[in-house]
Amino acid sequence: MEVQGRIWIKENNKNFLGHGKIELLERIAKSGSIAKAAKEMRMSYKAAWDCIDMMNKISKEPLVLRITGGRGGGGTQITQKGEEAIKIFRAMEETQERLLKLFEMDLQEWNTLANNTICGGHLMLKTSARNQLFGEITDIKEGKVNAEVTLKVGNLQIASTITLHSLKEMNLKVGMQAYALIKANWIVVFSQQPKGISLRNCISGEIKSLIDGAVNCEVVMQSEGIDFSAVITEDSKENLALKVGQKVWFGFKANNVILGI
Repeated sequence: MEVQGRIWIKENNKNFLGHGKIELLERIAKSGSIAKAAKEMRMSYKAAWDCIDMMNKISKEPLVLRITGGRGGGGTQITQKGEEAIKIFRAMEETQERLLKLFEMDLQEWNTLANNTICGGHLMLKTSARNQLFGEITDIKEGKVNAEVTLKVGNLQIASTITLHSLKEMNLKVGMQAYALIKANWIVVFSQQPKGISLRNCISGEIKSLIDGAVNCEVVMQSEGIDFSAVITEDSKENLALKVGQKVWFGFKANNVILGI
């Protein structure tokens, strides 16, 4: 199975840029001639000129200019705005192609499409972080260097500390939706409610499953219907006497919560 798609950029419900128009611009840039570009694309000169005319009218600045006279007898030139349009559109197509490839990978196992790629109406990221949460930013507190961002995930509040540069780079605002990524080995597991600790986040729930390994053990806890995974040593599991159904607390630092949009 293959997943295919095309991108169109519209302005006031009019087709401004698409794959064919970008190809036309590229061929004009290469040959300096509308006629040559149209012939190469097996389209009439009038059809090619109508495309160019429409793009020029929709754009705030012309994408193509016709040059008359001169030693070369005139010709056609792509403007800087036209070159920018080509570059941006091709970059968008590359991003789209990567996204479509991800969908194709999920189609290899049909059942994973609903469970892993789309969850609750939003796309899931593919990262090495075991815990991937999606929610809404409810509060932002800025300091001199860092900012604390609070993300509401279901009924849970997750605090993340990021730099002011990252805050401005992602243009984070209250009300925006974002991802919180937490690696499983960044989480500390407690069998009793911890007190007097420096961990900004501490979430309680019941152990859903224990996955034993040669050295480490994965502890899956469910809290407010949300699964969290922590990786601890087998020795730690034995010392804490962890069992399925047991109430535990997962603690992690705010600066170990990576935010993404």
